[in-house]
Amino acid sequence: MTGARRGTDLVPAWSLAVIAMITVQIGAALSTYMFESVGVGGTAWLRLTAGGLIFLAIARPRFKGTSPRDYVAPLLLGIVTALMTIAFLYALELIPLGTTVAIEFLGPLSVAVARSGSRRNLIWPVLALAGVLCLTQPWKGEINLLGVFYAALAGTGWALYILMTQHVGDTFDGLQGLALSIPVAAVVSAFFGVPQAWGNITVSIVVASVALAVLMPVIPFSLELLALRRLTAASFGTLMALEPAIATAVGGVVLKQVPSYVQVAGVALVVVAGIGAERAGHRDANEQPHFEVPGTA
Repeated sequence: MTGARRGTDLVPAWSLAVIAMITVQIGAALSTYMFESVGVGGTAWLRLTAGGLIFLAIARPRFKGTSPRDYVAPLLLGIVTALMTIAFLYALELIPLGTTVAIEFLGPLSVAVARSGSRRNLIWPVLALAGVLCLTQPWKGEINLLGVFYAALAGTGWALYILMTQHVGDTFDGLQGLALSIPVAAVVSAFFGVPQAWGNITVSIVVASVALAVLMPVIPFSLELLALRRLTAASFGTLMALEPAIATAVGGVVLKQVPSYVQVAGVALVVVAGIGAERAGHRDANEQPHFEVPGTA
């Protein structure tokens, strides 16, 4: 067990997840200020590139004694992380932060319901959908369908990210797995980001990118990986149900996206649905997290 893991064991696992959620949403809100300069794809690429370099410097991944098959999971996690990040930021450009995260949360919530294997638990996605409708208010005719699509795509990536991060965290010690997956995410995002950012990168943009990378992905991804080593997926998912509420609060403070009473009620419905779904899908605490990747069975 590494020193980093011994130190974080002194901190409640749930607090690691909560701190991660707060930094994710602050980083997401502040990222919007870079969209005009380097584009959405450019923002994602610069942030992931800076994050990848930071992880490489901190973790210094060791390749000796590792089977080539072990690298499949970090590779897949990197691809998923890149697509999730890009889709999320594109959604954020079109719809409010709280709404984006509420729709995105439907991804991991659906996994929780599917894992429960009970028809009775179908009430939770219905409740969450009602919450999303309150947030988007399609009856006003102002819904941005493209923004909703990007948020839903990010939600699919979020569900996969949770499962893959558990597997990578169990396979690689410390932050080794993230030091492999985040650089992969940076390379994938370059296909979207370089054409948008090229020619517009200044010293101030680089400094901002490094600062944003610390907020997201360095701090939250590290804390989430450490938390997932000590929590079941169900417990972690229950905590993640708070993220739409945190996102709405951050959006109101940082981006002045003040929600209406109906939208606040929508956030509450999504949070309740998330907690209910994850509690219903809770697995035995002794069960080891498992995510099978090609070639590792």
